[in-house]
Amino acid sequence: MKDLKSKRVAILATDGFEESELSMPRQALQNAGATVDIISDKSGRIKSWTNGNWGKEYPVDQTLDQAIHSSYNALMLPGGVMNPDTLRRNGKAVSFVKSFFENHKPVGAICHAPWLLAEADVLKNRKVTSFNSIKRDIENAGANWVDEEVVVDEGLVTSRHPADLNAFCNKLIEEVYEGKHEEQMA
Repeated sequence: MKDLKSKRVAILATDGFEESELSMPRQALQNAGATVDIISDKSGRIKSWTNGNWGKEYPVDQTLDQAIHSSYNALMLPGGVMNPDTLRRNGKAVSFVKSFFENHKPVGAICHAPWLLAEADVLKNRKVTSFNSIKRDIENAGANWVDEEVVVDEGLVTSRHPADLNAFCNKLIEEVYEGKHEEQMA
């Protein structure tokens, strides 16, 4: 297993994230030794969506107003429909996502989360996957969309849906382990 004890990962989410797409990667990253913070557009707690209903709530560690991308080695974006649709309309969220690409840091996005990547304009000429209903949106953003369990393209890890989570988590941990590390992190 890769040792991520010196790594810090941000999970960007808001109400309506797919519960398993936050909880499983978070647990996998923590099990590998990473420090994981939930960043959101609001303080307090955010509600998951699971099996067609509101699910478990998760505490927010920092808001977008507080979070600084340079404090993190990597970013993980859970899906769900409501979560990325809300975040892609938030300029601070889009800028936060874009900063990880500008600094060549690993990013993981599953299910509908690539909507946020499209909004950040970071998909041009990248090989990615997503939930199949947003395939056209992802292609229109300039990506080469493929129907595969997990796709890695220069530090960007994408998967289609919760059934792909094991492969997604393994590749995300690998990319965080091998990814850029800034010695002067805040």
